[in-house]
Parts: sequence; C-alpha cells; structure tokens
Amino acid sequence: MSVHKEVKRVTVHVVQAMKMRDEKISMLTAYDYSMAKILDAAGIDVLLVGDSASNVMAGHETTLPITLDQMIYHASSVVRGVKRALIVVDLPFGTYQGNSKKALNSAIRIMKESGAHAVKLEGGKEIEDSIKRILSAGVPVMGHLGLTPQSIYKFGTYTVRAKEEEEAKNLIKDAKHLEKLGCFALVLEKIPAALAKKVSESINIPTIGIGGGADTDGQVLVTHDLLGITKDFHPRFLRRYLELFDLIKDSVEQYIKDVKSGDFPNKNEQY
Repeated sequence: MSVHKEVKRVTVHVVQAMKMRDEKISMLTAYDYSMAKILDAAGIDVLLVGDSASNVMAGHETTLPITLDQMIYHASSVVRGVKRALIVVDLPFGTYQGNSKKALNSAIRIMKESGAHAVKLEGGKEIEDSIKRILSAGVPVMGHLGLTPQSIYKFGTYTVRAKEEEEAKNLIKDAKHLEKLGCFALVLEKIPAALAKKVSESINIPTIGIGGGADTDGQVLVTHDLLGITKDFHPRFLRRYLELFDLIKDSVEQYIKDVKSGDFPNKNEQY
C-alpha cells in the first residue's frame, strides 16, 4: 500500500518514507483558505505557501516585495483549510539572508503565528548559518536550488540554471551540503533534467522539481498556473489542467447579461 493512502497527516518523515519507497510526492502552492481546502480534499501531499503570492495574489512583477507579515497572513489562511497536507512556508526576501538571528526570528514567527509545519529558504552554502540556526530551534527546513527567484536581479533572467559544468558541480555540492545541514527536502527549479536526476540520486532527502524533469522525487507547480487562472505564463515545464480564466470570465459575462436583462433573479431565486 502506498504511503500516500496510508497516512492521515503528511509529515517530514512521511515525505522521506515516500522517497525511500520510490513514491512520487505531489506539491502545489496555496495562499488562501478556500483553495487550500480543495487541494487538501483532493489528497495533495505538500502545500507550499509560496512567496509567488507576491505575483499571483498581489500582482507584483517579482517575489521580492512580499513581507513576512503578508506571508504569515497567507499561511494562517491555508492552515485553517487543511487537515492532511504538510504545509511549508517560504521565508520572504530579506528575512534570512546574511543574518541568522533574523532568520530564526522570521521562522519562529511563521511557525507560532500561522501554525505551519516547515519553512523554505532559497540558496546553498551562503545561507548555511541561517539554516543551522533555524534547525537548532526544531523548525524543519526545505531547501531550494537552481533558479532562485529571490535572486532575480543577481542573475537578471529566469532562464534555465546550471547548464554549464561549473555551476552544475556547485549545485550538486550545495545539495549535498543542505542534506548534511539537516534540510528534510529540496526544491530543484528550472535545471537540466539530467542534472536533477543526478542530484536526486546523490542525496537521501527528497527532491521536488519544477522544470527539473521526471526523475526528481516529486513535482511542484503554482496552482494558479496549473488551473489556467494565470494566462500570460507559458514555460515549457507547465501543464495546464484547466483554463479557468476563460471559464470564470464566461460565467461572469453571463451573470452580467442575466442581471441587465432582469433574468436574474427569477421567481425561484427570491423569498
């Protein structure tokens, strides 16, 4: 029997067991109560309260503007809608880089004020002190390597990372280092599939891919992209399962017509 079907609550130990049993891990983003409730009812393993809320919920061009208070608000909303999934929250830009005490305080605020189960940080060796300090407080940490959107102005582009041998070597080194530090899992974003496979095989903690091919231990997508709520984002790795933008727009247009024509509400829709 699969781990997915056995457990009533997904924990960091459960995702580790899924890797050990070669059972793929499903992960999606969530930012609000209603969507989180649907995703949890569907049986998703991990929900990421991503700093992508900055883009899809607030309309910013990058993930950088979102604040810790805003992340806690989104995480709290998600926690209230979830009974089964493991909830991981992104530490937003500026709350952990270069200051391990600030990183610890940020992680503790997320755990205490939202009730989430783990935090995610972008980067490798350069954020070692922050990861160590957060882990020392008993807070589980998920790592994130490859394309790291919080560093967009450093790289200047959202193109595939680690295509060159040197960067690929460093990424593998960072992955092993994050495992050694005690991270329970690792997101690999937009790197060559062969490299993602190599990383997944060289560490014992689960890898979650987004644009990293089929050989990672799990996959993550932004829910708004998967459902077609966002229209202007077309990366190769994205599979749209619905076109909700059009479906919702059509429904609202019909509602407007019905109101204007007097068709809504009818006799059965009033008291």
